[in-house]
Amino acid sequence: MSFLMGPALLFCPADRPERYQKAAERSDAVIVDLEDAVAPADKQRARGAILAQLGSTGDVPELDPSRTIIRVNPAGTEEFEKDLHCLKHTPYRHVMLAKAESVAQLKELDGYSVIALCETAAGILNAAAIAAEPNVVGLMWGAEDLLASLGGTSSRTDDDGGYRAVALHARSTVLLAAKAFGKEAIDSVYVNIPDLDGLAVEAGDAAASGFGSKACIHPNQVAAVRGAYAPSEADVAAATELLHAAAGAGTGVFQYKGKMIDGPILKHAESTLRRAGG
Repeated sequence: MSFLMGPALLFCPADRPERYQKAAERSDAVIVDLEDAVAPADKQRARGAILAQLGSTGDVPELDPSRTIIRVNPAGTEEFEKDLHCLKHTPYRHVMLAKAESVAQLKELDGYSVIALCETAAGILNAAAIAAEPNVVGLMWGAEDLLASLGGTSSRTDDDGGYRAVALHARSTVLLAAKAFGKEAIDSVYVNIPDLDGLAVEAGDAAASGFGSKACIHPNQVAAVRGAYAPSEADVAAATELLHAAAGAGTGVFQYKGKMIDGPILKHAESTLRRAGG
């Protein structure tokens, strides 16, 4: 299993079906949210909304299943069981498991391609074991739920808005776990919606660090994320030139413009071209 969506994934409340298509049109993939975005009293109505937008035969959905992720409630809850019952009657097979914490929870989602959302202390500590599960295609981390599970008050500092050390540790842990098992890594949401400059900086860091996607909570954030992931023309030209030089050198290590070039640097260049669609 592989995860080929991104780089901008957009959350959409499941109880707002009038937003489904707009969210899909404005992003690379839409995450229809049955968890935090929906009030407890509205969850059954949200599941009904997902079913209602299917065709009469249940196989012609409004949303493209290949670009749609359904975030379900945490495993072990009554709402989780109801979510799975709903999904059995849909063509959607990409699922994001909220508050993923154990391998046993992932086994309950056999038959689905799962993005494990690690957003508790247990989830972060078990990230590697979770990533190793065959039906897991990606890992995402969540800052605010994590700090709440720790008894903290906020994931970011007041002085510069950067993440606290524990949040950065969790971010790195999820990235390393995902990549160690060949899975995709998705960066957490940026909750300060008007601060597009701050989002662009954080998304740029996510791309440079190896995250394949970043989750968005507002359509206006999509362009900033896409822009951060798209290499500049100069970056693409430099990467192309470097790879041509490597092909001509015919050796594992060579000198190029006064610098020593080896395998890892060439992989950086290849990554640049992949993000550019080349």
